[in-house]
Order: sequence, then structure tokens, then C-alpha cells
Amino acid sequence: MTHTNDTFSYGKDHLTAGTALRITGGNGVRARLEADVRARVAASRQAVDDIVAGSGTVYGINTGFGPLCTTKISESETKRLQYNILRSHSVGVGELVQEPVARLMMILKIHALARGYSGIAPETLDRMIWHVERRITPAIPSQGSVGASGDLAPLSHLFLPLIGQGSVWYRGEIVPTARMFQAEQLEPLELGPKEGLALINGTQFMAAHGVWALERLHNCLDTADIIGAMTLESLLGSARPFLEELHELRPFSGNRYVARRIAAFLDKSEMVSSHVHCGRVQDPYSLRCIPQVHGASRTAWLHLKEILEIEINAVTDNPVIFSADHTVSGGNFHGQPIALPMDYAAVAASELGNISDRRTYLLLEGGHGGLPRLLMRDTGINSGFMIPQYTSAALVSENKSLCFPASADSIPTSLGQEDHVSMGAISARKLNRIIDNLENILAVELVCAAQAFDFRRPMKSGPLLEACHGLIRQRIDHAEEDRIFSDDLAAARELIVSRELNALVTRTAADLGIDPGGDLAHLFDLH
Repeated sequence: MTHTNDTFSYGKDHLTAGTALRITGGNGVRARLEADVRARVAASRQAVDDIVAGSGTVYGINTGFGPLCTTKISESETKRLQYNILRSHSVGVGELVQEPVARLMMILKIHALARGYSGIAPETLDRMIWHVERRITPAIPSQGSVGASGDLAPLSHLFLPLIGQGSVWYRGEIVPTARMFQAEQLEPLELGPKEGLALINGTQFMAAHGVWALERLHNCLDTADIIGAMTLESLLGSARPFLEELHELRPFSGNRYVARRIAAFLDKSEMVSSHVHCGRVQDPYSLRCIPQVHGASRTAWLHLKEILEIEINAVTDNPVIFSADHTVSGGNFHGQPIALPMDYAAVAASELGNISDRRTYLLLEGGHGGLPRLLMRDTGINSGFMIPQYTSAALVSENKSLCFPASADSIPTSLGQEDHVSMGAISARKLNRIIDNLENILAVELVCAAQAFDFRRPMKSGPLLEACHGLIRQRIDHAEEDRIFSDDLAAARELIVSRELNALVTRTAADLGIDPGGDLAHLFDLH
């Protein structure tokens, strides 16, 4: 089922990462619960009520949870059990999840529950949708999930406000839910049988962090191509390693896509044409192998995108309710299917920073067709750009230490009932930490590449990189002497994380009738 650009039906339409992010940001997509979906959800709820009224025993509906799965719970106790499970599992610690990521968690959970296999009440979904639409987002500690029965602790915190507990972002500050209820004239919900378990079973913490990282890494990949091309031009590197016929002989889609982009950035460049007949045979790998290295990271990103878009359209709680006579207690909540790709993406992000730092180092060496050492004429009294590369090196090293796959570990929990866990929540958080560092590593290269560009004047680059250099110079001045370079790095990072640099390339290319990615661009879009 497809949807228009401005509407989305929970539990019915196919949710993409891009649509989920647009709903999260309030960017013109209205998500709703349609009548046929509501009817399907109500039927699943009725199936649970029928099970409770019957004589059978079904895990999570009329039994305890985890190692208490054999403990039968009476009908009168089931409502109290829902209240208790949210409170007892709210054991998160550490920094709070970023507010938009917490809202994204809520959106992903609504979509999963609206599939109609979880026994949730339509009224519970209505309250969850209310939270999204009003942008009143639960406050969630970031640590405490082992990715076993999904993300029990963070999801418990996410849904505490449904029963009047916990805290929320409200009118620009974090307040107790009770205070928000008073201002909004709300009452706590009374959850029915199975609803508490349906709310806290699932992978929405992992998946939301994965989707968040997907967008951020996509931006870094695009930016790294731009900055890498600027560095290559500044170092008078060769354009021949980006010829299409070379990459057709090893036709990985990521490699081919990056090669096309770099070739488009170098097109019509006076810097490139100035040394066509020079005697240099080949460039260092960090220049010559940009398509192979950036391309491999693109491939990892593409794999993560494909996996996450299966996950965010899946039912990941337990048990799954097909009917009153057919329930299945399985393991759809286990985080392994997304933990492994997120660990893979972490290595891909780290490597993008690793090669960027090597290019920065090349820019500082001097002697490349007239570039001064440390990218400053008067060194000795000035350290030039030597020390920003220290920061880059430190972040690259930190990222390497973060690349150990969290999914390679498992610690039994729940008295051995959960004897193999994915640690996918750690994979997801760690991936975003690596991207934090990557943005700053790329900022260092951006500042140095722009500085090196200046020394190539009066030669000009092609129109795409000229536009980028112009934007950089609107925010960061050329340096003739030492200054507090952390200010420059902060401005460069803002150019990256704001997407301004990539947006400028997109607009300029469209104005010129250029399509850098060609027929491969759709593969690497974040729809």
C-alpha cells in the first residue's frame, strides 16, 4: 500500500525511513488511523478479551512475564499487572534519549501495533497518536536495554505517561506527567490485559536510533564526497581514477555512484586541467580510492536501510494474536536482525572518518604543487593547521575503539529465560556516537580543504565545488595566522549537520541540469 506525500495511514501504508523522519519532524506528513485499521485493531483486542474470559492459558495474557510465564493470573489481576509491568520495567539510566528520537520511537510503535496482531485497544493508540501530534514526548533514559524481549526498559519509560507516570517534554521543558495532565485536563488510561506487554515488547528503541543514524550517515556520505573532491583538487590529484569504464569492471553500485559524483564535482575544473600532462603517475590511496572506500560505506548504508525498512513495518512484540484460537509466543522481538547491520554500519562510518583524516594529513604536508606546509605561509611563529588534525586523529582513534560489535556479546537475563540477547540497543547508540565523531572529523577536513583551495587561486574549480567553497567562506574566513580554530571547526560542523552544503550542491546541480548520481541516485535516496 502506497501513500501520498502528505498523508500516511498507520498499520496500512508501507513506512519508509524518510516518511518516519518527516512525521517525526512535522514536515508536512499527517499520519492517521483509518477506520478499517481501527476495526482490525479492535478485533485483535476482542480476541484478547475472549482469551481472558476462557479457560485456556496464553503467555502474557493470563500469565506472568519472562520466567513467570507459568504463573496463571486471574482476570481480576490482569489490569493491575499492566500497571505493574510498566513501573517495574522502567529501570533506565543515563542521559535522556534525544526528544525527536523518542518521538520517532512512539511513531514506530504506533505503526507496529496498528498492524492488528498485538491486542492493543484503539483508545490506547489514540492517546499515543495524540502525544505525537501535540509533540508532547515522553522522557526516556538511554541505557538499560539488552535487546532481548526488545527494548523493555526504554519502552516502559516511553509509555509511563499513558498511566500518568514518568515525565514528558512539554512547552519547552521536561515536566512530570501529572503536571502535563493537569494542564491538558487528561486522565490516565486503564490498560487492559496484554496491553502492557504489547507496549514494552518490541525493537522500537533500536529501530528509531537506527533510522536516526541512517539519515545522519547519509548526510555524512554525501558531504564526504564533496569534501574529498575539494581535497583532491587542492592537492592537484588525478581525475582518471573516477572514469566510468574503470568502475564498470568492478561494478559495485556504491563505488560506481561515488565515482560518478566525484567526476561531476571535478568537471570543468581549471585545477584539474592545469596538470593533465604532469609527470605524477598516481595519487595516494586516500585520493585514488575514494570510490572504493566511500563506496563500501555506501553499500553498508544501503544494507542498513533495507533491513530497517523491513523492521519498521514488522510486528515485533509477543505473543502475536492471530485470533482467539491462534496465538503464537515466538521471538520476533529479538534485536539480532538489526543489531548486526548496525554494527556493520558503525565500521562503515568509522572508515569514512579514517580516510578523511588521511586526506587532511596530506593537505598539511606541503609541497603539492605549491601548497605551504601546515597550510599557512608564515609558520614557526604560527602552528597553522597542525593541531586541528590532532583532533581529527583523536576522534578517528576513538571511533576505532567503538567499532567492537556489541552484537558479538550476550549476557543471560531473566533467570536464564533470555539466555541469548542481541545487545542491539548498544549497537544503535554506539553507531550514533561514531557519527557524532565523524561529523567533527569531516569538519576538520572541510576547513583544511577550503584553506588549500585559496592557495590555488586564481584557478577555479568546477561550478559545484566553487559554490561549496563560496558558502564555506561566508562562514569561515581564510587564516593568515593562528586563531582559535575550534570556532572554525564548530562553524564547519554546523554546515555539515544543517545539510546546507548538500542542499547547495543539489540546488546548483539542478540549476545546471547536472545529475551527479545518474541512474544510481534512486538507490541511495532516503525516501
